[in-house]
Amino acid sequence: MKNLFLFLLLFSLPLSITAQKETVSQNRAEYIGIKTKAFFKQQPHVEWFVESYDDYDLDQKTIKKIKKHLDGITIKVFMSVWCHDSHREIPRLYKILEAADFNENNIQIIALNRAKKTPNNLQEGFDIRRTPTIIFYKNSKEISRFVEHPQRSLEKDILKILSGKNYKHAYFKSLLE
Repeated sequence: MKNLFLFLLLFSLPLSITAQKETVSQNRAEYIGIKTKAFFKQQPHVEWFVESYDDYDLDQKTIKKIKKHLDGITIKVFMSVWCHDSHREIPRLYKILEAADFNENNIQIIALNRAKKTPNNLQEGFDIRRTPTIIFYKNSKEISRFVEHPQRSLEKDILKILSGKNYKHAYFKSLLE
């Protein structure tokens, strides 16, 4: 019995240390705060960013429709470098917006720690519960937000938001309860 306990202790120790290192590294100060696309094209993020960006097939028909609704639009994104949903959606968002000729100066990316905060409290007042949260503004007024994953596809969800149709993200109902 002692041997089994010792074996389990020795086996779990490296796993615990690895998990601790991962959490510490993903909460490092340089991974939190306002980020640009250039940040994601550097190590250690470049692999997931480029893979998700390159592997995503654009819906060109929907992008043409999105282009018609971009006047006066700004976007604020709350994401996390440790979040697999952010790894999937943020590169896709950039690819869609580039294809739609969206001005990159009109998007702000804020990377959060695991507590969904930044040292300067950039998340304060935005009710961020999941990442990514992509908030769309028209003439500085929030029109809607995308949370964590699309209802149909990222392009179709964006089009629904920008065209003023009734869009509810996946967690809308649970927020009201």
